[in-house]
Amino acid sequence: MFIDGANLYAAARALGFDIDYKRLRDGFASEGRLVRAFYYTALVEDQEYSPIRPLVDWLDYNGYTMVTKPTKEFTDASGRRKIKGNMDIELAIDVMEMAEHVDHILLFSGDGDFRRLVEAVQRKGVRVSVISTVRSQPPMVADELRRQADNFIELQDLAPSIARIHHHRDPMMNTGGMGGSSDHGAQGPNNLYDNL
Repeated sequence: MFIDGANLYAAARALGFDIDYKRLRDGFASEGRLVRAFYYTALVEDQEYSPIRPLVDWLDYNGYTMVTKPTKEFTDASGRRKIKGNMDIELAIDVMEMAEHVDHILLFSGDGDFRRLVEAVQRKGVRVSVISTVRSQPPMVADELRRQADNFIELQDLAPSIARIHHHRDPMMNTGGMGGSSDHGAQGPNNLYDNL
Protein backbone atom coordinates (compact mmCIF):
# COMPACT_ATOMS: atom_id res chain seq x y z
CA MET A 1 0.00 0.00 0.00
CA PHE A 2 1.55 3.28 -1.17
CA ILE A 3 -0.21 6.49 -0.13
CA ASP A 4 0.58 9.84 -1.71
CA GLY A 5 -0.57 11.76 1.38
CA ALA A 6 -1.29 15.15 -0.18
CA ASN A 7 -3.05 13.58 -3.16
CA LEU A 8 -5.26 11.28 -1.08
CA TYR A 9 -6.12 14.13 1.28
CA ALA A 10 -7.14 16.36 -1.64
CA ALA A 11 -9.26 13.61 -3.21
CA ALA A 12 -11.09 12.80 0.04
CA ARG A 13 -11.60 16.49 0.75
CA ALA A 14 -13.05 17.02 -2.74
CA LEU A 15 -15.51 14.21 -1.95
CA GLY A 16 -16.39 15.71 1.43
CA PHE A 17 -14.99 13.19 3.92
CA ASP A 18 -11.95 12.60 6.13
CA ILE A 19 -9.98 9.34 6.00
CA ASP A 20 -9.85 7.11 9.08
CA TYR A 21 -6.39 5.63 8.53
CA LYS A 22 -6.93 2.78 10.99
CA ARG A 23 -10.05 1.66 9.12
CA LEU A 24 -8.21 2.11 5.80
CA ARG A 25 -5.27 -0.08 6.81
CA ASP A 26 -7.39 -2.69 8.59
CA GLY A 27 -9.84 -2.92 5.70
CA PHE A 28 -7.19 -3.64 3.10
CA ALA A 29 -5.23 -5.91 5.47
CA SER A 30 -8.34 -8.06 5.87
CA GLU A 31 -8.52 -8.56 2.09
CA GLY A 32 -5.07 -10.13 1.75
CA ARG A 33 -1.54 -10.06 3.08
CA LEU A 34 -0.54 -6.45 3.63
CA VAL A 35 3.26 -6.37 3.54
CA ARG A 36 3.67 -2.69 4.30
CA ALA A 37 1.63 0.52 4.33
CA PHE A 38 3.76 3.47 3.18
CA TYR A 39 2.60 7.06 3.66
CA TYR A 40 4.45 9.89 1.86
CA THR A 41 4.32 13.53 2.87
CA ALA A 42 6.48 16.62 2.93
CA LEU A 43 6.83 18.49 6.23
CA VAL A 44 7.44 22.17 6.92
CA GLU A 45 10.43 21.90 9.25
CA ASP A 46 10.93 25.48 10.44
CA GLN A 47 7.46 25.97 11.93
CA GLU A 48 7.04 25.75 15.68
CA TYR A 49 3.87 23.70 15.11
CA SER A 50 2.96 21.79 11.97
CA PRO A 51 -0.73 20.88 11.61
CA ILE A 52 0.23 17.61 9.94
CA ARG A 53 2.64 16.50 12.72
CA PRO A 54 -0.07 14.80 14.89
CA LEU A 55 -1.20 12.74 11.88
CA VAL A 56 2.38 11.80 10.97
CA ASP A 57 3.10 10.74 14.55
CA TRP A 58 -0.13 8.73 14.83
CA LEU A 59 0.50 6.93 11.54
CA ASP A 60 4.08 6.17 12.56
CA TYR A 61 2.92 4.55 15.82
CA ASN A 62 0.04 2.66 14.20
CA GLY A 63 1.43 0.43 11.49
CA TYR A 64 2.40 2.86 8.74
CA THR A 65 5.89 3.35 7.36
CA MET A 66 6.35 7.09 7.16
CA VAL A 67 8.41 8.61 4.37
CA THR A 68 8.88 12.33 4.86
CA LYS A 69 11.18 15.10 3.73
CA PRO A 70 11.36 18.82 4.42
CA THR A 71 9.50 21.18 2.13
CA LYS A 72 11.43 23.67 0.01
CA GLU A 73 10.59 27.34 0.20
CA PHE A 74 10.98 29.59 -2.84
CA THR A 75 9.75 32.87 -4.28
CA ASP A 76 7.78 32.69 -7.53
CA ALA A 77 8.06 35.10 -10.49
CA SER A 78 5.52 37.49 -8.97
CA GLY A 79 7.42 37.65 -5.67
CA ARG A 80 5.09 35.44 -3.65
CA ARG A 81 6.50 32.98 -1.11
CA LYS A 82 5.69 29.41 -2.11
CA ILE A 83 6.24 26.06 -0.44
CA LYS A 84 6.98 22.94 -2.47
CA GLY A 85 6.96 19.36 -1.25
CA ASN A 86 6.99 16.62 -3.87
CA MET A 87 7.37 12.98 -2.81
CA ASP A 88 7.04 11.33 -6.26
CA ILE A 89 10.65 10.08 -6.49
CA GLU A 90 10.60 8.56 -3.00
CA LEU A 91 7.34 6.75 -3.72
CA ALA A 92 8.55 5.51 -7.12
CA ILE A 93 11.81 4.14 -5.70
CA ASP A 94 10.00 2.29 -2.90
CA VAL A 95 7.47 0.80 -5.35
CA MET A 96 10.29 -0.46 -7.60
CA GLU A 97 12.16 -1.94 -4.62
CA MET A 98 9.05 -3.66 -3.22
CA ALA A 99 7.84 -4.96 -6.60
CA GLU A 100 9.94 -8.13 -6.32
CA HIS A 101 8.35 -8.96 -2.94
CA VAL A 102 4.64 -8.45 -3.72
CA ASP A 103 2.11 -9.54 -6.32
CA HIS A 104 -0.25 -6.57 -6.00
CA ILE A 105 0.37 -2.88 -5.30
CA LEU A 106 -2.26 -0.44 -4.05
CA LEU A 107 -1.43 3.10 -5.19
CA PHE A 108 -3.43 5.84 -3.47
CA SER A 109 -2.81 8.68 -5.91
CA GLY A 110 -4.26 10.17 -9.04
CA ASP A 111 -0.99 11.72 -10.20
CA GLY A 112 -0.44 11.04 -13.92
CA ASP A 113 3.33 11.12 -13.36
CA PHE A 114 2.97 7.60 -11.91
CA ARG A 115 1.73 6.07 -15.19
CA ARG A 116 5.24 4.98 -16.24
CA LEU A 117 5.89 3.59 -12.75
CA VAL A 118 2.72 1.50 -12.96
CA GLU A 119 3.72 0.26 -16.41
CA ALA A 120 7.22 -0.66 -15.16
CA VAL A 121 5.99 -2.77 -12.22
CA GLN A 122 3.36 -4.42 -14.42
CA ARG A 123 6.21 -5.63 -16.66
CA LYS A 124 7.61 -7.34 -13.56
CA GLY A 125 4.32 -9.24 -13.20
CA VAL A 126 2.85 -7.10 -10.43
CA ARG A 127 -0.82 -6.07 -10.53
CA VAL A 128 -1.55 -2.44 -9.68
CA SER A 129 -4.76 -0.98 -8.29
CA VAL A 130 -5.07 2.80 -8.31
CA ILE A 131 -7.33 4.37 -5.69
CA SER A 132 -8.54 7.91 -6.41
CA THR A 133 -11.65 9.60 -7.75
CA VAL A 134 -13.26 10.60 -11.03
CA ARG A 135 -16.35 11.90 -9.20
CA SER A 136 -14.87 15.19 -8.02
CA GLN A 137 -14.85 18.36 -10.12
CA PRO A 138 -12.34 18.27 -11.64
CA PRO A 139 -11.52 14.54 -11.42
CA MET A 140 -8.55 13.89 -9.12
CA VAL A 141 -7.13 11.00 -11.16
CA ALA A 142 -5.27 11.44 -14.42
CA ASP A 143 -6.96 9.51 -17.21
CA GLU A 144 -3.67 7.95 -18.35
CA LEU A 145 -2.98 6.58 -14.85
CA ARG A 146 -6.50 5.17 -14.52
CA ARG A 147 -6.21 3.46 -17.92
CA GLN A 148 -2.77 1.99 -17.14
CA ALA A 149 -3.84 0.45 -13.83
CA ASP A 150 -5.04 -3.16 -13.73
CA ASN A 151 -7.88 -1.98 -11.51
CA PHE A 152 -9.26 1.44 -10.63
CA ILE A 153 -11.02 1.78 -7.29
CA GLU A 154 -13.26 4.81 -6.87
CA LEU A 155 -12.44 6.46 -3.54
CA GLN A 156 -16.05 7.53 -3.02
CA ASP A 157 -17.13 3.87 -3.14
CA LEU A 158 -14.74 3.18 -0.23
CA ALA A 159 -16.06 6.06 1.89
CA PRO A 160 -18.53 3.95 3.92
CA SER A 161 -15.63 1.68 4.94
CA ILE A 162 -12.83 4.22 5.43
CA ALA A 163 -14.45 7.55 6.31
CA ARG A 164 -13.70 8.96 9.70
CA ILE A 165 -16.77 8.84 11.91
CA HIS A 166 -17.23 12.12 13.74
CA HIS A 167 -18.79 11.68 17.17
CA HIS A 168 -20.25 14.71 18.90
CA ARG A 169 -20.34 15.16 22.64
CA ASP A 170 -23.71 15.06 24.31
CA PRO A 171 -23.48 17.67 27.08
CA MET A 172 -26.18 15.78 29.01
CA MET A 173 -24.01 12.65 29.31
CA ASN A 174 -21.30 12.28 31.92
CA THR A 175 -18.60 10.27 30.21
CA GLY A 176 -15.60 11.26 32.28
CA GLY A 177 -14.34 13.69 29.67
CA MET A 178 -14.23 11.26 26.78
CA GLY A 179 -17.49 12.44 25.25
CA GLY A 180 -17.68 9.55 22.83
CA SER A 181 -15.22 11.18 20.48
CA SER A 182 -13.24 8.99 18.11
CA ASP A 183 -9.48 8.89 18.53
CA HIS A 184 -8.81 7.23 15.22
CA GLY A 185 -5.59 8.87 14.55
CA ALA A 186 -5.16 12.49 15.45
CA GLN A 187 -6.32 13.41 11.97
CA GLY A 188 -5.68 17.07 12.66
CA PRO A 189 -7.40 20.06 11.14
CA ASN A 190 -9.01 19.93 7.73
CA ASN A 191 -6.28 22.04 6.14
CA LEU A 192 -3.22 19.86 6.71
CA TYR A 193 -2.04 20.10 3.13
CA ASP A 194 -3.42 23.49 2.17
CA ASN A 195 -0.03 25.16 2.50
CA LEU A 196 2.04 22.55 0.63
